[in-house]
Amino acid sequence: MSSIRDNKPIRIGVLSDEPLRLEGLTGIFEDLPGEGYAPLSPVFGNLDALISDRTLTFLLVDLNAFPSGVGIVEAICRHRPEMRLIVIGPEGNEKLIMDLVLAGARACLDLKASPRTVRQAIEEVTSGSIWAPRRLLSKLIDQLLQASDASLTNGPPHLTKRELQVLELILTAQSNREIARQLGIEECTVQAHVGRLMRKTGADNRINLLMRASDPSLLQSNGIKDRRKGERRQNLAFVPPLVTDK
Repeated sequence: MSSIRDNKPIRIGVLSDEPLRLEGLTGIFEDLPGEGYAPLSPVFGNLDALISDRTLTFLLVDLNAFPSGVGIVEAICRHRPEMRLIVIGPEGNEKLIMDLVLAGARACLDLKASPRTVRQAIEEVTSGSIWAPRRLLSKLIDQLLQASDASLTNGPPHLTKRELQVLELILTAQSNREIARQLGIEECTVQAHVGRLMRKTGADNRINLLMRASDPSLLQSNGIKDRRKGERRQNLAFVPPLVTDK
């Protein structure tokens, strides 16, 4: 959760076993935050220590320390489903990036990413967005749009008026911070609504929520317009902002 109002530093777990890369990652946190973002405070440790620290919501993972790749992201998300992962992986592997995002990673960068880019990706994730290379945006949307319409096996859940408002804004690519501003509520309240939406739809991460939220039966039963063939394609508004400097 972003702490913009009180300017309280956001603690970010940093996971890497290579001293030189760890030194480079440390430098990312020395810069002043961008306008509207809270300061960032790194927390270093091994995997067990970091995922066991319940005060940590964000984790920067150097994937090169884990040969299993997607497996480690899935394992962390299973153990700490609320933890938001920023992953730095090998260069030029588009399939891996797609798999990492679908596994639950909120941001995926490669080794060539500049410190400024990594910092920007972390700030976007702390504000509720998703970061991935723009060239993969249309592929990700295609994969999400091709998800089975039968994803809700027990019938569409009933959503409250506020949950419907939050869901509609999620479907138009709004981050948690932007949703909070539009609805005039706290960002932590938006996160609570998103959490309830995930539980009601059986989603285990935000990407999965978007896949399930596209089910026509859910949209129709709750009076939400299906933007699948129209606005989503035109505005690229089916997923949270996928930001890049490329």
